[in-house]
Order: sequence, then structure tokens, then C-alpha cells
Amino acid sequence: MGKEKSHINIVVIGHVDSGKSTTTGHLIYKLGGIDKRVIERFEKEAAEMNKRSFKYAWVLDKLKAERERGITIDIALWKFETTKYYCTVIDAPGHRDFIKNMITGTSQADCAVLIIDSTTGGFEAGISKDGQTREHALLAFTLGVKQMICCCNKMDATTPKYSKARYDEIVKEVSSYLKKVGYNPDKIAFVPISGFEGDNMIERSTNLDWYKGPTLLEALDQINEPKRPSDKPLRLPLQDVYKIGGIGTVPVGRVETGHHHEPPWADWQWLRPSAGLPHLPHCCQVCRAYYQD
Repeated sequence: MGKEKSHINIVVIGHVDSGKSTTTGHLIYKLGGIDKRVIERFEKEAAEMNKRSFKYAWVLDKLKAERERGITIDIALWKFETTKYYCTVIDAPGHRDFIKNMITGTSQADCAVLIIDSTTGGFEAGISKDGQTREHALLAFTLGVKQMICCCNKMDATTPKYSKARYDEIVKEVSSYLKKVGYNPDKIAFVPISGFEGDNMIERSTNLDWYKGPTLLEALDQINEPKRPSDKPLRLPLQDVYKIGGIGTVPVGRVETGHHHEPPWADWQWLRPSAGLPHLPHCCQVCRAYYQD
């Protein structure tokens, strides 16, 4: 029996309108995570709203407000499988107004995929002093996400199309900034892609034959497997709390240390000790759990 694949969490970050949801949705579709008929329905619905290019983004942008405004507001979670890993992908909002949601998503990640708009004006806006390309990269490193993949997106819309000169310019400037943040640019894959057209996402694109590095899928498989200290006491930071009819209050988070099993009983200690498990305050963000024999 072969070794079971490891699980990793990937957060997709970047400036607003850089193509995060489109790239993520297209990747999920290409890896068989969503049926072709669903994409065709999204394409029809998007066309009716004069947003034809949003068909892949709608895989993740479920909220009506997100579809109407064309931006991601809350984080979206989806799963797909690569040759090496089971991946949970977290699509984080790029709009500055929803930076809190971006932080929530990034805090769960093992690796960040930074989506960069390669178009004229698009890249400059993101890398500017107030751009989210800079802020998201800094936040990712600050939150402990030490592995990163950079995708130079919208290469089909550069001038000229699929411009190597534009790619080289972006790699140079972004590498310089990431080095200041604390990353080692030499260990970061810079993958030129088109999230909408699908260039270099799964297979190598003839439009980018000057590029000799990994595709996005190959870069994901090159992520170093995170070490999970399963021998330590169980620690589970709480990401969110859901109220589900017929079930009750359900806390959701990621096990950082230790491991989960069915115990005789579990004792949850909250930031607000007076809050019992059945009456969790929605704003409670971190929990500490432990099992006793």
C-alpha cells in the first residue's frame, strides 16, 4: 500500500482584481473538483450580468453581494488533489475593506500563493505603497506562512501578449520587496500564468515557451511538507463558529499540535471562561482544548 498523501492548506492572496478567485476556480475545475455543467451554468449566469469573465471566480464567490460587486468578501474554502498532496485552498479577499477576513484565512495556511496582476497599471497598483500585493505578502510572513508561490497572472493581457520582458520586470521588483519582508526569493517559484485562459496552470503553455520553470500545479507539489507536532498537547485555534439548525453551535478550526481522537470527554477553555460551549460568542477567535485520561 502506498504512502497516504499529506494534507496542506494553501491561501491565495493578492491585490483586488488580480484574478485570485478566477485562478483558483479554474484550477479546481481543471483538477476535476467541479463538474463542467456547473461551469457552463456559471458562464450563462455571468453573461446575463455582463460579467462573462467571472465564470471561474463564481466557483468560490458564493455570496450574492460578491457576484454583484465582482469581489471576494469572505474567505472561501475548497479542496483538490495534486500528485503529492490533498490540498485545502483558501481564497482570501483582496479588497482592503475585508482585510480582517484575509488575515483569518492566511493564519490557517502552510503556503501562500501570491497572485500578481501583470497588466499595465494593474501590477503598479498592487505593488504601490498602499497596494495589497505588498500588504498581503507582509501579512503572510508575519502570520508565519514561510512558503510562497508567486503567479504572474493575466499574461494573456500584457503588452505584447505573454511578454517575457514584463514577466522579468515583475519578478525583479517583487523579489526585491519579498526579500525585505523576510522571504528568500531564490526559493520562490515565479510562475507566469493566465488564470482565465489556463496557461501554465496544469500543463505547459506554448504561449509561454520562453519559461522553463514549473507550472502552477508542479510548484504546488514542490511545497515542503509541513511538520505537524502530533506528539504535543492538542491545540486548536478557532477559525469560526457556526450555528447549524438541528445540530447546534459548531466551532471550526485547525489542529496545530497534537491530534484529535474520540476522548472520554473533552474540556474546552475559551478566551472568555464564562462562555460555555453551547453558548459560544461569535467573536471568540482562539480556543485551547485538551483531553484528560
